[in-house]
Amino acid sequence: MTPFGERLRALRAERGVSQKDMAAAIGVSAAYLSALEHGRRGAPTWTLIQKIIGYFNIIWDDAEELARLAEASHPRVRLDTSGLSPAATELANLLAENIEKLDEAALRAITTSVRAALGRRA
Repeated sequence: MTPFGERLRALRAERGVSQKDMAAAIGVSAAYLSALEHGRRGAPTWTLIQKIIGYFNIIWDDAEELARLAEASHPRVRLDTSGLSPAATELANLLAENIEKLDEAALRAITTSVRAALGRRA
């Protein structure tokens, strides 16, 4: 499951909406919506994100957060470190080779650390 899929599922659960009903309302198939929630599809288009925001009547910060989660939800990540430092290549490879070995607490700690290094909120 991707961060976007996790949030989308939570929004549906909070509002008691089925995948079938939501899919019909935003113009996609229930199978596509299920695949999006489970991380079997890439990040949704900006148009679909807007439809979801409108469907749930999400405003301001929550809408921005949903769009940010969509951008961070590509289930197949590809990194090109050519032209970057050896440290960048080492980090990318270390994560690629070992990410499945990390538990949720470690993943969240690493994510928080990277965001802090980038000057973003945790």
